[in-house]
Amino acid sequence: MAGGGGGGVTPLGPAPPMWYHRDLSRAAAEELLARAGRDGSFLVRDSESVNGAYALCVLFQKHVHTYRILPDDEGFLAVQTSQGVQPKRFKTLPELVSLYLQPNQGLVTTLLYAVDREETAVTDDRDYSDGEDEKPPLPPRSASTSTPPGPETPTESTLAANGLSTISHEYLKGSYALDLEAVKQGASSLPHLNKTLVASCKRLNGEVDKVLSGLEILSKVFDQQSAFMVTKMIQQSVNQGGDQELENLVTKLAILKDLLSSIEKKALKALQDMSLSSPCSPPPFSMRHSKAIPVQAFEVKLDVYLAELTKIGKSQKYTLSVDVEGGRLVVMKKVKDNQEDWTTFTHDKIRQLIKSQRVQNKLGIVFEKEKDKSQRKDFIFASAKKREAFCQLLQLMKNKHSNQDEPDMISIFIGTWNMGSVPSPKSVASWVLCRGLGKTLDEMTVTIPHDLYVFGSQENSVCDREWVESLRAVLKEQTELDYKPIAVQTLWSIKLAVLVKPEHENRISHVGMSSVKTGIANTLGNKGAVGVSFMFNGTSFGFVNCHLTSGNEKIARRNQNYLDILRLLSLGDKQLSSFDISLRFTHLFWLGDLNYRLDMDIQEILNYINRKEFEPLLKVDQLNLEREKNKVFLRFAEEEISFPPTYRYERGSRDTYVWQKQKATGMRTNVPSWCDRILWKSYPETHIVCNSYGCTDDIVTSDHSPVFGTFEVGVTSQFVSKKGLPKSSEQAYIEFESIEAIVKTASRTKFFIEFYSTCLEEFKKSYENDSQSSDNVNFLRVGWSNKQLTTLKPLLSEIEYLQDQHLLLTVKSVDGYESYGECVLALKSMIGSTAQQFHTYLSHRGEETGNIRGSMRVRVPAERMGTRERLYEWISVDQDETSGPKGKSTMVSRVGHEYVKQSVVRKQLGELGKVNEEGEKNCKEENAARSKQDTPDGESSIGKNSFNNPAYYILEGVPHPSAAELLSSPTSPTAPPVKAPPPSAGARTKPPPAASGPAHSRRTVVAGHPARGVSEESSSEDDGGGALAGAQGGGIGGTVGSTLNRPPPDFPPPPLPKGALETAAAEAQLSKPRSLYPDLAEVRIPPAGPAGPLVMGDGFRRGAAGALDDQSCSVLQMAKTLSESEFPGQPPRAPSAPPPVRAPTIGILDACRTFPPRNPIPESIAEDMPEEALWGSSSSSLSVGESSVGEWLQRLGLERYEQGLLHNGWDDLEFLSDITEEDLEEAGVLDPAHKQILLESLRQQQQQK
Repeated sequence: MAGGGGGGVTPLGPAPPMWYHRDLSRAAAEELLARAGRDGSFLVRDSESVNGAYALCVLFQKHVHTYRILPDDEGFLAVQTSQGVQPKRFKTLPELVSLYLQPNQGLVTTLLYAVDREETAVTDDRDYSDGEDEKPPLPPRSASTSTPPGPETPTESTLAANGLSTISHEYLKGSYALDLEAVKQGASSLPHLNKTLVASCKRLNGEVDKVLSGLEILSKVFDQQSAFMVTKMIQQSVNQGGDQELENLVTKLAILKDLLSSIEKKALKALQDMSLSSPCSPPPFSMRHSKAIPVQAFEVKLDVYLAELTKIGKSQKYTLSVDVEGGRLVVMKKVKDNQEDWTTFTHDKIRQLIKSQRVQNKLGIVFEKEKDKSQRKDFIFASAKKREAFCQLLQLMKNKHSNQDEPDMISIFIGTWNMGSVPSPKSVASWVLCRGLGKTLDEMTVTIPHDLYVFGSQENSVCDREWVESLRAVLKEQTELDYKPIAVQTLWSIKLAVLVKPEHENRISHVGMSSVKTGIANTLGNKGAVGVSFMFNGTSFGFVNCHLTSGNEKIARRNQNYLDILRLLSLGDKQLSSFDISLRFTHLFWLGDLNYRLDMDIQEILNYINRKEFEPLLKVDQLNLEREKNKVFLRFAEEEISFPPTYRYERGSRDTYVWQKQKATGMRTNVPSWCDRILWKSYPETHIVCNSYGCTDDIVTSDHSPVFGTFEVGVTSQFVSKKGLPKSSEQAYIEFESIEAIVKTASRTKFFIEFYSTCLEEFKKSYENDSQSSDNVNFLRVGWSNKQLTTLKPLLSEIEYLQDQHLLLTVKSVDGYESYGECVLALKSMIGSTAQQFHTYLSHRGEETGNIRGSMRVRVPAERMGTRERLYEWISVDQDETSGPKGKSTMVSRVGHEYVKQSVVRKQLGELGKVNEEGEKNCKEENAARSKQDTPDGESSIGKNSFNNPAYYILEGVPHPSAAELLSSPTSPTAPPVKAPPPSAGARTKPPPAASGPAHSRRTVVAGHPARGVSEESSSEDDGGGALAGAQGGGIGGTVGSTLNRPPPDFPPPPLPKGALETAAAEAQLSKPRSLYPDLAEVRIPPAGPAGPLVMGDGFRRGAAGALDDQSCSVLQMAKTLSESEFPGQPPRAPSAPPPVRAPTIGILDACRTFPPRNPIPESIAEDMPEEALWGSSSSSLSVGESSVGEWLQRLGLERYEQGLLHNGWDDLEFLSDITEEDLEEAGVLDPAHKQILLESLRQQQQQK
C-alpha cells in the first residue's frame, strides 16, 4: 500500500495522522468533504492511479480540488506542479501538509480543517452469531502452496524484468564510456557490451536449452540427423562464456528455428510409414469420448389450428426421437390401427428451433423440405423441462456434427458448498448431476457431461490434492471422462477448483489465480475470497468464490467485504487495471457463502417454508434488498430462486432447521436463509442462459446444502483471418461522432477517455473534453466532439471477428489520472455505414458513478463482410401470442438472455409496427443480448438506475439550495405540481425506484398497479411531454424540514411517437392509480406536449434503420413517467419475477421500451401455424389466447382447470370442440361430473353455430 514502508522514516511519520485515509475511494473522499462543507476542508488518501502516491483533496466553493503527491527517486514527496515550477520536497506527509497549512503556498486555498478518518474497533469484525467469536481455525497446511504472493512481494518475473532493465541502465551509465574509449583507441570489439548482452540473455539461454532438450526426444524418434545436431549443440554449450557463449546462443536459435519448421513434416512422414506397417492402436483413455448418449424419445402433440383441424380432425400425437450420436431426428406420427408414419431428418435439415414465449412447453421446429423451402411444425411437450431437454439434445447433436473446428457454445457447471469443516460424504453425485430441489435438469440430460466444472467450497477441511482427486473420481464415475484440473486456489478453508474436459485442455490459456482476506482486520483468511481466471479460446472467464462475514446484523460489513474483493482481487488482463474485475471478463461468475440473511420473524419464515411460498421471503432477503439499492453486485444477474433456504439445517437431516444456538454470550439466532448463491455478470450482446439453479436434498453432512447451477455460454474462437492482415483499403474503423457523460463529482477538472479492447494493438486516449457544464455542484456534464475523439483501427477487419468484440471505456481526470467511471460497449450493434447511438451507465469500484452516451459506427469494408450463424443463434424465441395466463407474466424469466431472431412468418399490423428489416434485426439482436444482469433482479422497475436517481447525486446530509426549481421542469414549464408527502421524523430516506438497464428490458409499469419500494425522494421532469411528476419527500438523513433536492440533469429524452402518447393517455383515463403507501401522492400523466429535441446536434441523429439504439431511450423518461405505478389488480412480485406484459394495447410502455417502436404490434396468428396450414391473411379461428377459454371456464365455475388446458395446448375454443375425455384427464380434469359439464357445454356451442 502507499502508506507502507519498511525500516527508517516512513512517508507517514511515526504514526499515520488522522487526516490520512489510506485506501479511501475518490467518491467517498468527495462525500466526506461535502459533509464537512467548509472551504479549506482537506484530507489525504492513496492515489488510485499511481502506486506509492497520494492525493490531497481540498474543498473550495463546493468543488473538490485534487492534487497528486508523488515520490521521487530518493523517496522525497512533492505536490505535482506545472511544468517549469520547482516542486517543494518533503520527507514525510505531515511535513508536506504543515507547509500548506500556511497561506499563499500555491493551492486553491489554505488547508484549514482536517477531515479525520473514522476508526472502527477490531472487535466489531467478529462474527458472534455463528460461534466465530472464538479464535478462527488455523489455515490448512496446503493453503500456502497455492496462495499467490501479496501485493508487497515482487514475483520472480518482476525481479527478472527489473534486473534486465538495471543491466542495460548500468551499461549506458558507465560501461558505455569504456567501450567508446576502446573504439577511439582502435579496438574492433566491444567487450563491455558483449558482457552486458550475455548477462541479459542468460535466462534466454537457459530457456532455449530446455526447449532443445525436450525436442531432442522427438527428434530421436522422427529425425535422427537433427537429433545428432541437437545433442552435439547441448554438449558444446556447457562451460562456454564470453564471445563464444553469445555466438553459441545465436547458433542454437538458428537450429531451433530449422528444427521447428521441419519436424512436423518429418513426423508426419514417419507416422504415415508406421500406419502402413502396423495396425492402429487404441487412443489413450484421456482422448476417448464420453459414453454414448442413448436415443431419447419425447411424447408430444402437434399444435394445430382451425385450418389444419379441417384436414386432420382430432389432435395428433407424435414421438420425437433424438439420435445425438447418429445426427438424426425421427418424427413419428401415430395413425389408425396402431400404424406409424415416420420421417427422418438429418441434423443439417433442421433449420431452426423457435421457443414459444407464452406457452412454456411449446416449440416450433423448422425443417428443410426441399432446396430453399422449409416447413414449420409446432409441438406441445409434456412440460417446459422436457422442451428444454429436447433443445439441449438437438444443440448437442448440431455441435457434435458441426463442420466447425472450434465450439460456439460450452456448458458450465458451477457449484458452491459450505462443508461445515467436516469431510464430504462418499458420494456427491446429486451435486454434480444437479438433482434435488429448485430448477433442475431433466433426467434425459443430467448425465450429459459439461465442458467446465467449477467447484467452490467454504469451511473445507480436506487438503487440496485429496479434494480435487475426489471431484475427478466423481466426474469419471458419472461421465467416463478424465477431467483435467486447470486451477486450484485456496485461502485457508476457502477453495476453488476448475476442471475441464480433456478435449478442451489446449483451448485454455492465460490462467490466473488470486485471493483476498477479509477476516478480522482484513488480515485473517477465515473470511475472504479466492479467484481463478482464464481464456477459453477468445473468451475471457472469471470465477470468484467467497465466504463473507456472518451474522444477521452485519449487512454493511458484508457489503464492504464485497467491495474489498472487487477492488483487490488481482485477476485477468493486467492492462485492464483501471477496471474492477466486474468489467475485465466476458463472463464473471461469483459464488459462495455470501451469508446474507432474511429480515423476518423466525416463525413467519418457517411457516412460509412449510407452505413452499418463497416469494415473501425473497422480498426480505438482504442480498436482494442491497442489490436493489445498488450497494452490491451492480448489474449482476441471478436466476430465480425456487428452492428452500440452504442454511441452517440440522446435520444429518434436511427436514429440520436449527435456528438457535447457545453461546457463552447468550442464545444466538440464525434464521433459515439463502446464504449460498451463484450470480453472474456478462458483457452486453453475449449469449448466456442459466439452465438450472437449485440445491441437493440428500447431502446432509453440513448445516448448508450444496447449491448448483448450469449455464449455456457462447464462446468465440481465436479468429484467424483467411485474407490476412487488412490493407489500407480494407481497413475497418471505429469512429466516434460525439460522446457526452454525466459524472458524479464535485470536482471541476478536465477529463479524457481511454479505450481498451482485445481488438486494438494498444489502448488509445482521447483529447480533453471540449464542453463542460454543471447544474448541480455534485455532478458534472462533460462532452467530446468528433475532433477530440480518435479513430480506432482494429487488428482485423472481418465482420465475423468484430461482431464478437467489446470496447472498454474509462473516463479519467487530467489532474490526477484517476478513473471517474468505466463502462463496456458491444461493437456488434454499432457495425454499419451510419452512426449508431449508445447509452449506458458508468461505474467505479462497484458503485454507479454516472452515465455516458454517444454516437459511433464501426465501418467494415465490403470484402470483409462475410459471416456465419452461431450455434446459439439456431434457437430463437417466438414473441407470437398476444396475451398470457391471468396473473402471470408472459415474459420468460431470463429476459434478455434468449437470442431472438426473425420468426419464419411475420405480419406487421398498424403504423407503429412498420419497421424495416435492418432495424428489426438490430432490435432483436439487442433484445437478445441484454442479459438479466442489466435488470439485476428481473423486476426491473425497482432495480434502480442510480445515475438517474436524484437521491444518488445529492451527497448524503448536504441540502441543495436550489430547491425552488424542483417542481418546475427545466424542459417543460407545463409539468403539473405534485403534493409532497410530509416527511417522517427520524426516518432515513429510502432510495427511489428507477428503471434499471436498457430501456427494452426494464420492468416499467403503467398507472394503476402498485410499485414496490416507492421512494420518499424522486423528481419531476418533463421527458418529451410524457413525464410523470414524482412525489418528493424531505428529511434527508432524518432531518425534518430540510430543503428538497433538485433533480439531477440528464440527457433530454428522444421524442415519443404521437400515437403512443395518445394511447397512454387513453389508458390512464381508464383506471385511477391507487397508492401503495398512505402518504404517496397521486400520480398523474400530463397531456402530451411537444417533444424535446435531442442535444448534441447531428451527433445523436437516428441511424439508417430509423431506430435509436435501445439504450438511447432516456432512463429518466421511463423512471419518471412509469416507475410510480403498475397495472391494476396484480399483487407485487418477488424481485426475481419477470415483467408483466399487457396486450394487445400498445401504450407508452411499449413505445419507449424500444424507440422508435420496433415491431411492438403482436404478430399474426398465422405465424404459429405450420406452413402447409396457412390460409393467407384471413382466418376464421378465434384469436389465440386464454381470454376466451378463461371466460368460458369462469362462466361454468371451473376456472381451476384453465392452467392445465393451456399447458396441454388447448388454448382455443374452436380447438376445444374436438377435445376428448382422455384429453381432459391429461389436462387435469379428473372429476367425471366436471368432464361431463365441459363436454356438454362444448357440444351446445357447436350446435349453436
